[in-house]
Amino acid sequence: MSGEDEINAEVVSVFPNKVRIAVDNLSSFQLAEQSLRVGSFLKISDNDDVSLICIIENFSIEMREKAGDAKRVYMIEAYPLGTLSAGVFRRGGDELAIPPKKVVPATRSEIAAIYANAFEEDQRCCFSSLTRQRDVKVPVHGDRFFNKHIAVVEATGSGKSSSVATILQEATSAKAGEYSGLNNSHIVIFDIHGEYKSAFPGANLLSADDIVLPYWLLNDGEMDDMFLESGDSNNYNQEALLRSIITHCKELANPGATKVNFDSPLRYDIGHLQNCFANLSRETKDANDPLTIETKAGVITTFADDRERLTAYATDRVDFAAKKTGKINSGPYADGTIDKFVRRIAAKISNSRLNFMFGEKAAASSLEDVLRQITGYDKTSSANVTIIDLSGIPFEVLSITVSLVTRLLFDFAYHARRETGTCAVPFLLVYEEAHKYAPRSDLSRFKASLNSIERIAKEGRKYGVSLMISSQRPSEISETIFSQCSNFLAMRLTNPDDQAYVKRLLPDTLGNLTAGLPALEQGEALLIGDAVAMPCVVYVKPCSPQPSSNDIRYYEIWKNPWYAGGFPGSFDQWLK
Repeated sequence: MSGEDEINAEVVSVFPNKVRIAVDNLSSFQLAEQSLRVGSFLKISDNDDVSLICIIENFSIEMREKAGDAKRVYMIEAYPLGTLSAGVFRRGGDELAIPPKKVVPATRSEIAAIYANAFEEDQRCCFSSLTRQRDVKVPVHGDRFFNKHIAVVEATGSGKSSSVATILQEATSAKAGEYSGLNNSHIVIFDIHGEYKSAFPGANLLSADDIVLPYWLLNDGEMDDMFLESGDSNNYNQEALLRSIITHCKELANPGATKVNFDSPLRYDIGHLQNCFANLSRETKDANDPLTIETKAGVITTFADDRERLTAYATDRVDFAAKKTGKINSGPYADGTIDKFVRRIAAKISNSRLNFMFGEKAAASSLEDVLRQITGYDKTSSANVTIIDLSGIPFEVLSITVSLVTRLLFDFAYHARRETGTCAVPFLLVYEEAHKYAPRSDLSRFKASLNSIERIAKEGRKYGVSLMISSQRPSEISETIFSQCSNFLAMRLTNPDDQAYVKRLLPDTLGNLTAGLPALEQGEALLIGDAVAMPCVVYVKPCSPQPSSNDIRYYEIWKNPWYAGGFPGSFDQWLK
């Protein structure tokens, strides 16, 4: 670079979010070791030795007349990021005295020093570098990054899965001092495509064949999503009846429990639920005494109260006597209003694809067993990362599965915090392709997962549960969830709706920097938020090992000889 005294550049206007600079000779203004371009950093100094660090947004050329000659002047518009005083960088630009006396490009060493000195060494988590100067590492403040919700957004093929894996690998490998074994990171990934297994070979992998999520842990919203049919005019009555019978079944199965309600995590026999509904749908009663019933065999039973009646109905199927005018009437639910409901319950329970909820293993599991599998605290081994492989979960129960796991993890952290008064095991929940189960939608099939994730978005940080929302379609994600994110990694976005949505939610107004989202290369991202010293475009280093999300090399494969093994010999897997 030419000597700073030779540089003829001056600030011609200052706005709250923009600085305009006029340069007579652009070649003398550039650094010797690099060319000047959009995204380069400038340093504007004043007489008090305070420097304003700016990032170039755009160039333009103006023709000006001087002494009768037309002269070309280069106009640079830059976005102010923060001030540098006594070697300390601070966000915001209100400390610069007017007028500034000097404008020069910031050197590589100055930029590197800003990032290196931004946080204490033990607080730095580094997974990226400046995209134009890849030897300049860009650390984030570890606590501010992970204890506040994170959003990772991109168009398909921009490197989102790899970037997420890089961040998580950095977190699981970080150690305070020298010791062997796992660190204390706790990460749960909701993997909708089954691609993260290869990136975390030591993870606790839970697929549809391995995970156990018992039906008796479902709350009211999840149970409604499971059994109620959207748009059914009888939903209100069916919901009330379902709550009442499940509560009774829990009391029946747990006679020693002092407090039982619908949401109590207590086991009960799903067969009792089926029996009770089947009996109520066919019930006949004595016309004069609704607590007296008669069977076809002529056995007459009078119950002391409705509780005793429900206990008998849950225990076994009753072969009711036929209706007789003036003597035996139909029960209140034997008019056909719950017949479809009874059939839906039976269909769900008998569906072999839902064995992880209604199978024998699920019925026999304890609350401790369920919590151990999803938290990584196995009795014989432990894992930093638990991967919930959603690719084999039936779509109709995807929202319920996500909701139940999310809610259990929140409750686990909540009760641990209340019991000890501190948070010893904070969790990060990673929602891959979050728009598929936490969308901006009023559809009932998303209600359960939306409620659970939104609860963590609003309350989770107090109890040590934070979110990482990863999506190709940010405009389709619940705004309640997305608006709670404090740190953003925005990769290439090509959809105009997604671009506009992300720009509106970003906590910093970056002007034309956000306009570059469609032009980012694979692995590049706009990093912004509370955890980074200043907003910047970064390159996220490749992860190792990689998730199994690499693009398929169509043309390379097609050029090979015909592969006879491309048609499988068995389709048994489809029938599971």
